[in-house]
Amino acid sequence: MARKPAVTHGFVVVDKPAGMTSHDVVGRIRRRFNERRVGHSGTLDPDATGVLLVAVGNATRLLQFFGDLPKTYTGEVVFGSATNTLDASGEVVATSDMSLLTVERVRDASRLFVGEITQVPPMVSALKVDGRRLHEIAREGGEVERAPRQVTVHRYVVHGEVERVDGNPVVESNIAAALVTEMKVFAHDDFTHLERAN
Repeated sequence: MARKPAVTHGFVVVDKPAGMTSHDVVGRIRRRFNERRVGHSGTLDPDATGVLLVAVGNATRLLQFFGDLPKTYTGEVVFGSATNTLDASGEVVATSDMSLLTVERVRDASRLFVGEITQVPPMVSALKVDGRRLHEIAREGGEVERAPRQVTVHRYVVHGEVERVDGNPVVESNIAAALVTEMKVFAHDDFTHLERAN
C-alpha cells in the first residue's frame, strides 16, 4: 500500500481539467494527503479549465487573503444565443441575429464593464442562498432572487477578430478582476447590451 505524504501543510497548484468540479479536486487532495482541512481559493465551473489554488492543513487559514486578489479569465463568447446556464452546457432559451456584429462593437461594449461594476450571480453557481447552493436550486427547476455583487474589473481585453461558428459571431476575451467573478456573466451582459444596441 502506498504511503501518504508526510507534509500536510501548504498549497497545491492544480491545472483543473474540464469535466471535474472544484469539489472533486478538493476530495482527491484530501485523500492523497489524508487531511480533512483542504480548501480552494475560488470555484471554477465544471466545464472550465485552469489554475485552482488548493490549500492543505494549516494553509487553509491563509485562503481569506486570496479572495481580493485579481484573477485572470480567458474565454470564448458565442453571440447570437443565450442558454439557461449562461454557458455552452445549457439549453438555448433565446436567439438573436448578431450576424453583423463587429469586433469594434464588442470592444466598445467591453469598456462599459471595466472598473467598479455590479453583477447578478447566475442561477448555475456555487454561491449559497439560505444555505443552499444556487446550482442545486436551478437543477430542481427553481429560481430565487440574487442580490447584485460589487466586482472590480481591472482589464477587459477582446482579442483578434470576430470568427463565425454556425453563422454566430465568436469572440475571445481576457478579463482580470478581483473578488468572485463569473466569466459567463460578462458574456451574458455583453450579449444583452449588444442585442439592445443591434
